[in-house]
Amino acid sequence: MPLPQLTNRHVQPFAGQDIRTLIDLMATRRADHAALIWEPFEGDGTSWSYAAFAEKIRRLAAGLHARGVTPGDRVIVHLDNCPEAIFAWFGCAYVGAVAVTTNARSMPDEMAYFASHSGAVAAITQPRFAAMVKEAAPKLAWIAVTQTDNGEDAGANKPTAKESFDAIDADPATLPERPHDPMAPFGIQYTSGTTSRPKAVLWTHANALWGAKVGADHEDLQPSDVHLITMPLFHTNAQSYSVLTSLWVGATMVVQPRFSASRFWPVSLKHKCTWASMVPFCLRALVTQPVPDQHYYRFWGNGVCEPVTDAHFRVKTIGWWGMTETITHGTVGSAFHPDMPMSMGRVASEYEIRIVNDDGKDAQPGETGDLLIKGQRGLSLFAEYYNNAEATESAYDADGYFITGDRVTLMPDGYLVFADRSKDMLKVGGENVAASEIERVVMTVPGIAEAAVVAKKDPMYDEVPVVFVLPMPGSTASPEAMRESIAKVCAAQLANFKQPREIRIVDSLPRSTLEKIAKAELRKLLD
Repeated sequence: MPLPQLTNRHVQPFAGQDIRTLIDLMATRRADHAALIWEPFEGDGTSWSYAAFAEKIRRLAAGLHARGVTPGDRVIVHLDNCPEAIFAWFGCAYVGAVAVTTNARSMPDEMAYFASHSGAVAAITQPRFAAMVKEAAPKLAWIAVTQTDNGEDAGANKPTAKESFDAIDADPATLPERPHDPMAPFGIQYTSGTTSRPKAVLWTHANALWGAKVGADHEDLQPSDVHLITMPLFHTNAQSYSVLTSLWVGATMVVQPRFSASRFWPVSLKHKCTWASMVPFCLRALVTQPVPDQHYYRFWGNGVCEPVTDAHFRVKTIGWWGMTETITHGTVGSAFHPDMPMSMGRVASEYEIRIVNDDGKDAQPGETGDLLIKGQRGLSLFAEYYNNAEATESAYDADGYFITGDRVTLMPDGYLVFADRSKDMLKVGGENVAASEIERVVMTVPGIAEAAVVAKKDPMYDEVPVVFVLPMPGSTASPEAMRESIAKVCAAQLANFKQPREIRIVDSLPRSTLEKIAKAELRKLLD
């Protein structure tokens, strides 16, 4: 059965539109309303009205065009949270280029892969990352660097005037005409999967508009809302659930460099914030802070509905489930009705979902099974894994359902409860981590026969990676030396959240059928 995929731009919800349509519309309809407020940890903040916000994006797009960036070109955006991250993301899309938003904690080996695999022509980054990006991606035509590190003085690392991000600026009148094609490529995010290298999830402009519209509906987001954004801007949570949804309704975005428990309430009260995404890590950190007698929050978004902390913070949490590949929420709670506490909400009306039990049949109430989701590629589901047709095809079953890798329990009343994820996937402080990616790096150390990574429960980060290592027969390296070598190579090639918290050298590994490593037994050892 062929995969559901949109190909005709005239028979879909966003026919004749792209992200420029929404940006230009809000620049007129919400011209004087605050679009973006920047709250750095150091120095003064800055704000842009919707008119100024759109003008900055248009001038940046024209500046990219002046530098030779053409529609379809990939541009790496390697930034921590800052206004430039949003302007670069939208500026690329406005000129027709594809922003490749990479995890700011990536190491040189990861950056080299992102640049090579995506075929990026240029990069936008910040002072503390500039040298790494230049070394990891020497074939880039140019690299632009922001003046500060998310508001912090960059000192001697400040860019020259020619290298400065601010120099990407030109008259919008110089932008060439091109059709408003919703199926044109919009952006790429690299996401961990069960393969050894992250996959490049490609969104179209229709995907971005879908995430904006549907997400705003799910969140009951209003033009009067003020959305605090502390989640990383290189992830779907911030990009779709916060930035795009806010843009769709013309709400205000308040951006901080990262989540800070001590700054959360002061900034929230200062700007009368009404909406925020909160992952479990944030709640655990924030519970140590006094809750103001009065605040303005209407809702928080999280992976579960109505956790017990709602009573403490006096905020209703709308639970949801989604992936980079689903653009927005595939399951979601209600903004208007009570939800089952700690559930993922119910199936979103915009998607079809199947839960398949271990016998391959539809799960019955009370049963746990694999979560599958169906939509339209390029609209409600991602367009493809860029430069990986095999991975794209294998991501769907014979009936056209996307295989999520998550397992859920179907409750008798229709709510869904998260049960487990693909056994080779870890969730570290909200970040998806593939065990195979860590194993690939560990196996580069001489003298290792096999390596197996599993998740260990952690009170702060939910899970952390632990690696079990079987030395080669006859290896002369001591366990201490081998652990040191493994730690060193992981520190050099993996972002810090991917690095093993424990390295266990073992004499044997438990086996299942076909002599595969029985990771379930390794997890029992950790438990």
